[in-house]
Amino acid sequence: MSGIKSFFNRVKFTPITSGSLTYIACLSAIIVTITGLSACGSSSVDSQEQPQLKAVPGTLSAISAPVLLDLPAPTPIAPALQQRLHDGCEAWYNMRLRNSGFNGGMLVAKNGNIIFEQYKGMAHIGGKDVITENTPFQIASVSKTFTAMAVLKLYQDSLIKLDDQFSKYFPQFNYPNVTIKDMLSHRSGLPNYLYFLEDIHWDETKFATNEDVLSLMISHKNELKDVTNPNTHFEYCNTNYALLALLVEKVTGKRFPQYMQETFFTPLHMTNTFIFNPDSMATANRSYDYRGRIEKDTYLDKVYGDKDVYTTPRDLLTWDRALTTGIIFKPETITLAYTPYSNERRGIRNYGLGWRMFVFPSGKKIIYHNGWWHGSNASFIRMVQDSATIIILGNKYNRNIYHAKELAGLFGNYGGKREEEEENEAAEPGRIVVRRRVIHRRRHK
Repeated sequence: MSGIKSFFNRVKFTPITSGSLTYIACLSAIIVTITGLSACGSSSVDSQEQPQLKAVPGTLSAISAPVLLDLPAPTPIAPALQQRLHDGCEAWYNMRLRNSGFNGGMLVAKNGNIIFEQYKGMAHIGGKDVITENTPFQIASVSKTFTAMAVLKLYQDSLIKLDDQFSKYFPQFNYPNVTIKDMLSHRSGLPNYLYFLEDIHWDETKFATNEDVLSLMISHKNELKDVTNPNTHFEYCNTNYALLALLVEKVTGKRFPQYMQETFFTPLHMTNTFIFNPDSMATANRSYDYRGRIEKDTYLDKVYGDKDVYTTPRDLLTWDRALTTGIIFKPETITLAYTPYSNERRGIRNYGLGWRMFVFPSGKKIIYHNGWWHGSNASFIRMVQDSATIIILGNKYNRNIYHAKELAGLFGNYGGKREEEEENEAAEPGRIVVRRRVIHRRRHK
């Protein structure tokens, strides 16, 4: 019952900004233990049926103090250029966001330098907690960029192969020939847990977990719809990334939030970034619909990997710079992530390994990901060839956030038609039509 009570009662989360690494590691272990215990209590699936998450032989398992990393200093830009870019961003902000009910933060950077930064509104609408550069936001499917790079880190460290079948690590997984690469590129043919949990009548008073998603896929396979052969076409599916988070746990022997904290968040000094868990911590702010009405948590909120990273525009800029400076990933690993893998249809729009992209005839790319969960919107846009980054996060639904790509022209020639926005990102606020029925506030992209 404690998990249900915490459904609506949140505890304020204060990120650790100081203290010894030993303290951080110990605290991480405590949080992970609490998370594991609460997950067991929240599932309706018998504990004996749950997939086992012990690390496979020869993989990571010990808790170690994270090694702190220092990014190189940003490359200076000419004052005149900085002023021109700032003015262009300010004009766009005034046109698209300032008077549109925007409640969040916007940051634009060039060569790692912040050239425009603006925050507006309250973390809790009607409250007094003004949104600042330290206010974390739910970034929804932008979280997939972290999950994908975690998997690619395991690949880079020779702990997995991208062509490995998922069943190699979870032998009970009865969807043959689905590879890790298929899941990263949304070519797995798997059903979306956001829908099949409802189809099989999951008890909505209980949080579902990643383990539940896997167990139910295995035990209810014959009842699930929309299962197709792998690597035949692109189909955006949140299940892929919920399962990939389990893969990280299986290979490392660590819970996913702990691994992400030790591998990325703490080493990169991303002090306002964490993975949401309603049983052990609360978000720094709540989520609201476009009218400013609070969005309640649902039974889907505990599944991570596909969503549930909370962060700030400044921390996301740090993540962007970590990906471009080679401080963690080799160039060939980044190339794999940014390669388009779904080429059945013509057009500039494609998907890599955890990243959406526009691939222009000129050879230029916009590497990005958007997100939407409850009332939270996120847009994370990267013009890698021009060392430019656009980040907009909000906790009150605002479709104008998804027009952030219009700013790309400030930094280079990104000609060509911008294809339609991702499915449902511009849908009627709060209502998404799926399979001929209306589902309220459950989709994230």
